[in-house]
Amino acid sequence: MANVILGLLMLWPQSLYELTKSFEAGISLFYSASTGSIKRALDRLSSAGFVELGEESGPRGKKLYSITDAGRGEFRRWMLSEVDGSDVETAVLSRVYFLGLLEPQARAEVGSRIRRRISADLAQLQAFESQVGGTAIPEGYEAVAEYQFATLRYGVAAHNTALEWAESQLP
Repeated sequence: MANVILGLLMLWPQSLYELTKSFEAGISLFYSASTGSIKRALDRLSSAGFVELGEESGPRGKKLYSITDAGRGEFRRWMLSEVDGSDVETAVLSRVYFLGLLEPQARAEVGSRIRRRISADLAQLQAFESQVGGTAIPEGYEAVAEYQFATLRYGVAAHNTALEWAESQLP
């Protein structure tokens, strides 16, 4: 979540309320967060020197968070890092959402990393599918196995679709 917040602050300084609304307006399609979790992440980012809280402004006295130079560096490091973790879809979409903040060469590098990760996960699923394809099913477990195999086929199909999407949409 911290990296998503840094990305949002790369766009312009925002209050806690505005950051919450930014999550609700689009980011929540791939990453959900409560106001409390956003506030805790902002506090950690502030302690690390990646964001700073400005003075109160406007008639409501809202405080705007802005990204520091160190925060810009951390955001860039994250964008260019390997796509890791078990929730690949969130890791991928979080980066793609902010891809336009990078220069074209860096965008291509991120796109390549994303395609590599999806391809690696797809290869693992396909290898597992081949491995279990000829497995004898114990009597009485045919229905269980049927739906377990259906789940595996879903994973393969979803990764094939994700790879096709990445190849057509990313640099």
